[in-house]
Amino acid sequence: MRPIRSLLLPILAVAVAAPGMLAAPPAQAQNFFERLFGIKPERPPVPPRGLPEAPPAPAAPGEPGPPAAPEAPRPAPAPARPIVLKTPSEDGVIGQDLQLNGLSGTLKLERSGTAVTARIKLPGTKISQPAESCTVPLAGGNPVTLSAEGKPEGVPRFEAAGAECPLRFDVTEGGVLVSSLGAGPICTFSAADCATTPVGLWGPAAATLIPRAGEFDTARGVADKAVRDNYKLMTQRARREDVRPIVSEQAAFSSDREQLCRTYAREGTHGFCHLRVTENRALALATRLGANTATPTAAVAPRRPRPKPAVEGMNPDAAGGGDVLPE
Repeated sequence: MRPIRSLLLPILAVAVAAPGMLAAPPAQAQNFFERLFGIKPERPPVPPRGLPEAPPAPAAPGEPGPPAAPEAPRPAPAPARPIVLKTPSEDGVIGQDLQLNGLSGTLKLERSGTAVTARIKLPGTKISQPAESCTVPLAGGNPVTLSAEGKPEGVPRFEAAGAECPLRFDVTEGGVLVSSLGAGPICTFSAADCATTPVGLWGPAAATLIPRAGEFDTARGVADKAVRDNYKLMTQRARREDVRPIVSEQAAFSSDREQLCRTYAREGTHGFCHLRVTENRALALATRLGANTATPTAAVAPRRPRPKPAVEGMNPDAAGGGDVLPE
């Protein structure tokens, strides 16, 4: 009887608790049966913790290893010394007939003993009729004696401070950069009814510059690089409070160059004005960095000649230029 009684007790307990368990949540019903029959629930599996990854096995000899991560591009370092271009000489423009923007007026530098003089006709527009052009010979057409001011910005500089229109002359290769020493860029001659604007680059006419466009383009790359390198070196050497004025000055140079050269005749075809202004800027920066501008450190590499296209059936470079018979 005892075994039967021990079996009946759990069955009766289930029968009594069944109605309540049917209405109970599944979790409570499961817990009841576990306590009744002594079943221990299994613990949920614990997710494995993150294990450190083993380093990749070294590649076998002769086999390529895993590709290396690409390195971020590094900025080009500034040169340790300033870049110095060839300094122009006044001998290159003495006796040359130059024109403002290669278009109007005349400027001719001459030697008179040890001094340098200038004969200059200033172009402008009539005061009474601004649509009409005019020219005024400075000093009545007589030579104006110029004072030599040395090379404060790396190139020869001359001044006519006592002239009717006080001007400054900075020599470039094959030209002269003229700036005003007066209050503004315009010199007015009331007696001649003419308002002149002599500021700008005085150089050769466009017809003589266009055949040299390739030469100017190559030299422009060298000059631009010299300006960039000298500018970087100057900002590195400057004190923190002096960097901002240098940056502003460089930005102003780019803007002023565009403003100055856009009126030169056929500038977009030959680029003479941009080249000469950039070269003078590079020399000015090198001078401020304390470089000896008498010894250039950068030279323009000669352009490589392009190979001539082959012509089928004949060799134009052969002596006599005769036809070549097919084999």
